[in-house]
Amino acid sequence: MLAVRSVLVDFDGTACLHDVGVCLGRRFGAPGWESLGEAYERGEMGLRELISAENAMLLGTRDEMLAFALEHCPIDPTFEPFLSWLDAADVQVTIVSDGSAFHIEPLLAAAGIRGLRIVTNEHRFDDDGRHLEMRYPNGHATCVGCGTCKMQAVLDAQEQGPVAFVGDGVSDRFAALYSDVVFAKDSLIRHCEEHGIAYMDWHDFDDVRRALQRPDLLHQPVAPEPCPGWREG
Repeated sequence: MLAVRSVLVDFDGTACLHDVGVCLGRRFGAPGWESLGEAYERGEMGLRELISAENAMLLGTRDEMLAFALEHCPIDPTFEPFLSWLDAADVQVTIVSDGSAFHIEPLLAAAGIRGLRIVTNEHRFDDDGRHLEMRYPNGHATCVGCGTCKMQAVLDAQEQGPVAFVGDGVSDRFAALYSDVVFAKDSLIRHCEEHGIAYMDWHDFDDVRRALQRPDLLHQPVAPEPCPGWREG
């Protein structure tokens, strides 16, 4: 029996080999799209504000953007075997994403993955397939710092037992603070090191599978109160 009962997996740059939101923004974003990320880095807006603003600047239709994502943004080929292995071990897997999200199920289906639980934002389009609005059904009840509250996703999953989180970037930093096991790569490594979060680095899901079998896997979450990303509207 594995030490964890749930594995939460980021999507962009994690289950998917590319950050789909960035790819879509560079291809379909209106002039000035990249300046929004710079404003976020300067602390001038929260992550939820950034998500709303970036998606409002996408000029492509839903079908155009989805076709582009399907062509250019493949799922990690080690992800599907990883899911099968965890299913056999009776460990639940959930995609937890703070992206625009309309592309997640189609990209997973293209890789032969269906029925996976997904916790994310809702990107709504009008009848012509143009951006209409972003909704945040998985946001925190009070905090508006993030679109999808990955801290809350971890806490909810911990009701069933220890949780492993697999991620790579800025939207994963609060999930990492509360998880029992953290697998980090890219900028998430720097965040973990700066905030004293124990982590294991990973390249693909074969690495994660091997590490999940270790007997000394679990660590004490940092779990600050409140979450350092707390923002009230």
